[in-house]
Formats: sequence, C-alpha cells, structure tokens
Amino acid sequence: MTTYIALLRGINVGGHRKIPMATLRQLCEALGWQKVQTYIQSGNLVFQSDDVPESLAVALQQAILNHFGFEVVVIIRTAGELMQVLEAYPWRDEAPEAQQYFTLLANEPDPSLPPVVVDAPEKYHLDGLTVYLFCANGYGQTKMGNDFFERKLKQKATTRNRNTIVKLIEMAQNG
Repeated sequence: MTTYIALLRGINVGGHRKIPMATLRQLCEALGWQKVQTYIQSGNLVFQSDDVPESLAVALQQAILNHFGFEVVVIIRTAGELMQVLEAYPWRDEAPEAQQYFTLLANEPDPSLPPVVVDAPEKYHLDGLTVYLFCANGYGQTKMGNDFFERKLKQKATTRNRNTIVKLIEMAQNG
C-alpha cells in the first residue's frame, strides 16, 4: 500500500463548509482507505491505499458531495512527493519558516499562460504542480493567496504553510 496525503481546499474556514474530522475519517474508511489520520481542522489527511491518486481524489470529492452537499477540491500527493516539495523550497536559507508557503496545484498549468507578476519583497516560483511562496509580511497580508494563483494559472489549488507540510510528512512516515 502507498501512503498518501490528501489536502482539501477551503473547508472549516470562517464557519463555512464545515466537515468534522471524525466524519471525514469515517468517509475515507468507507472508501476502503487504511490507517486514516487527520491533522488540524483545515482538511489534511494521511492514509494508505492501493488506488491511484486521481481515483482517490474523485472518490473523496464524490463522498463529500453526497454526504455534505457541497463540492470540495481534493489534492492528493504521496508522502515522498510532499517531501520533495519541502526539500525544493527555493529560499530556505533566506526565508524564515513562518514565511514559507506551498500552493499545491491539481494539474500543471498551461505553459503558454503569461508569467505571473508579483510585487517585491514577495516571491514565488512555479515548479510543476507546486507554487513556492515567500510571503515577506505573512500569508495574511500577501496578494499571492490561493485564489490569486487559481485565477492566474487556471488551476484548482490549495495552500499550506511549512509547519503543516512538515507535520503531514512526519505523520506519513510514522504510520
């Protein structure tokens, strides 16, 4: 079995699109996923399955729609893929951990799209399915939020901070 990490976009934010983590775990177990764990209330799952990521994402999206009545973007990565994302952060020596963010894309953007322009001191780097963010004044103050990159790159996405990525990798490694 492969260990996967599922990242749900935009749940339990400001009292909207509420999904209790216990119910989310039950939905995943009903899908046949093994060793399902959640981390904080923002929709982070670690689990094991023999299925492929694309079918896992579709299955969970459908289960959430059927149970809660609303659609949620689900992005799946293996623990190894998430470790590579963490290790590839381009400004790790200059950016304090609190300013390191990762926007994970559902699909690779069209390379013919115009480049995204941002204002200094903020920086981003697009590499495949990941946008690496350096938010000099914190994510709450940045113009490079999740919606910004979804619009510019024409892809569904979800963003996590460095601490969350590290914790999810640790959970995946510790089973």
